[in-house]
Amino acid sequence: MTPISLFYGIIIYMYTDKARAVRVPHVHAVFKEEEAIISLDGDVLDGRLSPAKLRLVLAWLTIHYDDLQANWRVMTSGDEVFRIEPLR
Repeated sequence: MTPISLFYGIIIYMYTDKARAVRVPHVHAVFKEEEAIISLDGDVLDGRLSPAKLRLVLAWLTIHYDDLQANWRVMTSGDEVFRIEPLR
């Protein structure tokens, strides 16, 4: 599984998770032992990130919303997701 972005130690993945059956467009954000599934609209669907790290991910989601939507469409059509610029 290839990350689509990495910033401030947070690794962002986008993949289908059939075991959890999350149907809304979302990303998986991982920082150390913390992990959260976050919808592209910014709702935490599962898991947990520290408040500071969550704020960073939410800012990144807002900035790259259109790219993330495009990536979701690419992924659900069976193609490989593309990398998205990190938060700077």
